[in-house]
Amino acid sequence: MGEVFAEDDLYTKDGTVDYRNNPAKKNETGTWKACPFILGNECCERLAYYGMSTNLVLYFKKRLNQHSAVASKNVSNWSGTCYITPLIGAFLADAYLGRYWTIACFSIIYVVGMALLTLSASVPGLKPSCSGDVCHPKEVQTAVCFVALYLIALGTGGIKPCVSSYGADQFDDADEVEKKHKSSFFNWFYFSINIGALVASSVLVWIQDNVGWGWGFGIPAVTMAIAVVSFFSGTRLYRNQKPGGSPLTRICQVLVASFRKFKVDVPEDKTLLYETTDAESAITGSRKLDHTKDLSFFDKAAVQTESDHTKGNIDSWRLCTVTQVEELKSIIRLLPIWATGIMFSAVYGQMSTLFVLQGAAMNTRVGNSSFKIPPASLSIFDTLSVIFWVPIYDQFIVPIARKITGHKNGLTQLQRMGTGLFISIFAMVSAGILELYRLKYVKRHNYYELKEVPMTIFWQVPQYFLIGCAEVFTFIGQLEFFYEQAPDAMRSLCSALSLTSVALGNYLSSLLVTIVMKITAKNGKPGWIPDNLNYGHIDYFYYLLALLSVLNLGVYLAIAKWYTYKRPVGTLR
Repeated sequence: MGEVFAEDDLYTKDGTVDYRNNPAKKNETGTWKACPFILGNECCERLAYYGMSTNLVLYFKKRLNQHSAVASKNVSNWSGTCYITPLIGAFLADAYLGRYWTIACFSIIYVVGMALLTLSASVPGLKPSCSGDVCHPKEVQTAVCFVALYLIALGTGGIKPCVSSYGADQFDDADEVEKKHKSSFFNWFYFSINIGALVASSVLVWIQDNVGWGWGFGIPAVTMAIAVVSFFSGTRLYRNQKPGGSPLTRICQVLVASFRKFKVDVPEDKTLLYETTDAESAITGSRKLDHTKDLSFFDKAAVQTESDHTKGNIDSWRLCTVTQVEELKSIIRLLPIWATGIMFSAVYGQMSTLFVLQGAAMNTRVGNSSFKIPPASLSIFDTLSVIFWVPIYDQFIVPIARKITGHKNGLTQLQRMGTGLFISIFAMVSAGILELYRLKYVKRHNYYELKEVPMTIFWQVPQYFLIGCAEVFTFIGQLEFFYEQAPDAMRSLCSALSLTSVALGNYLSSLLVTIVMKITAKNGKPGWIPDNLNYGHIDYFYYLLALLSVLNLGVYLAIAKWYTYKRPVGTLR
């Protein structure tokens, strides 16, 4: 680890910082001294993102005059892009720029996009002209809006995969005390995300609906500018790792070298495998990794032969170090765990789809008043659940679990994620039971044509609360797991990989809906998810998701039992 402007003689050959010659530098930088600026940046950035995106589909419908299907598709395409661009930002961070400069550069792009979006919604000539509730956008006005949105998508692509890893970089893995605090950082990082989301889904959505879109987008733009100021304010306190060069090149070198030597036998004595003689790794920004027994085919890349040396130099496409081989093994081991997160993301995605439709079919009035709560606003209970459970987990569950398991973090990362997967099953069961009773109520009173069944929408609170609880275990566990188990010089890339599971979870949910409707909506039957849910059976769909989640949990437990943790040389564990 090291600070942004650390002197060159503090860096070891592997790109980390050696404080033995200057221990004062370690006390002046990193840890919780640096984290408030990073957490402040994340809280403000998420407030800006959710404040702009939560109500975006209504902006498309009301101001850009798009049909519901078109508006929904455009929001989905844009949201998907926001989870794909992190692969770009992560690659640049790990290979060339480092996490500090990637966050800094892409944050500026983000602010430009937010400013342009605000102008497109407030400046005459750029904002669509409206007659009452009907707006007439010109093509250039729509184009400016979408240019702004995709600038934001590009900007978030440099921040999403880097900021959690960058915060974790502030804690030294070689220091047992600092390493213990790293687990707490991930809890409070996710807490800060939900504080931003809470303000966005309540205050900013109300402003957009009741004050205007100029203010509704302008406030998130100002908030994003505050996020950038917060980040730069901590510059002198940060510790940085130097970028390690292209991770994709190193992966390809191991693959090529392994297949070139597919007939070569791996020696029984693994100390004969090639590794640099220096104390540090040959990969900038990475520690040396111990050899592991599984995936032994790739060990062939580290077997030395006479043809590996050309004119006295080692050909990296024929011979790779043990650390380089173990990098690839680490990535391959992560993939099955990553895949099990897709099903969880599909369950999580129901909050913005079927939960909203279910809520819209219930009584949305608050008490006996005339005030109606928007069905989508109930997601605030998911946010409140996260805000409730994070300190409970950090201050109570961890100390109790630590006494039982003896593990320094209470639960291992895999145990934590598995607990979240287990809880998510009950969220779907809870939603299914509620819908079962709602449909019984409809049948008993013949309310089939009633738009809102007289059952209060607040019966949905338990399913939102359970989703929030599952998030604290699974999503935060994923953040920590993908950081800890990723190769040191590929941490941003692996964080980006974990984000893609969210996008794939949404795609899986859409695929399941399509399949279910094709099977169930035949011969004049309305199917499980018709326009009028009183004739449908979304409870069956919830039970289907619960069943798939049970199967997913079984697969996860098998994978977790098989999983081999990476072993950095000389690291305290």
